[in-house]
Amino acid sequence: MNDWWSAIFNFSNYGELLVLLQNSLIAGAVLGVVGGLIGVFVMSRDMAFAVHGISELSFAGASAGLLFGVGVVEGSIVGSLVAAALIGVLGARARDRNSIIAVLMPFGLGLGILCLALYPGRSANKFGLLTGQIVAVDDPRLNSLVAISIVVVAGLMVVWRPLTFASIDPEVAAARGVPTRFLSLYFMLLLGLAVAVSVQIVGSLLVLSILVTPAAAALRVSSSPIVVPLLSTVFAVFSLVGGIMLALGGSLPISPYVTTLSFLIYVVCRIVAAVRARRGNTGRSTDLVTARS
Repeated sequence: MNDWWSAIFNFSNYGELLVLLQNSLIAGAVLGVVGGLIGVFVMSRDMAFAVHGISELSFAGASAGLLFGVGVVEGSIVGSLVAAALIGVLGARARDRNSIIAVLMPFGLGLGILCLALYPGRSANKFGLLTGQIVAVDDPRLNSLVAISIVVVAGLMVVWRPLTFASIDPEVAAARGVPTRFLSLYFMLLLGLAVAVSVQIVGSLLVLSILVTPAAAALRVSSSPIVVPLLSTVFAVFSLVGGIMLALGGSLPISPYVTTLSFLIYVVCRIVAAVRARRGNTGRSTDLVTARS
């Protein structure tokens, strides 16, 4: 039991490790902003399943990049964009989209496993693509992550209002002249980039904890178009940065810490929402009794 505990939490020499992993903390904060903002649209467009599908192709691309020596980041981006484009073009309707994702997911996972099996390098690099790692964020990778994140955030800001309209009520938006089909493909490409950078930190298997869970938690406690993105961003940044700081004190991958924090935030938000609903029902019952008397 003590060995298990020391593997999960061991804060000896914590200060020295914290200084060495500044790039990872910066990457986590930047990625939290990206995940928190784009996650709002993932939820409003009901595309949580699409995130998982893109992540599998991103994993395949990263694995191929690792195998052929072209770069993990470059391969991950290519895989994500290919998946996002296929889903965006072929999956205009929800039923078509889900079937396409269901076809792409096992193909991407199988292709990624094949590339990793053929890769002769260290097993840590293979495992990190699936579950995430914090020790591989060097200056070039951090610079590429920040650059891609800026592109995603700027791309969202440019179309925030029409994309919000098209996400909430696409039929009315199309009737008002909003280019819903273009926005759908545009958003899918931004989502592909967001997934590609997320895979570098949390791994392909657990990318939902950053791109879906924080926004889902925020929507439990608010419906405001301003408050929800802010809360989602705060939740995502807290989960990532907090998970990285906890992972520094253990010998486990980063993903268990990030996913646990993200899940706990979601549980707390559900409890808050349930308490509010109960108070609201109690208040309405009291008003009815008063009115009848």
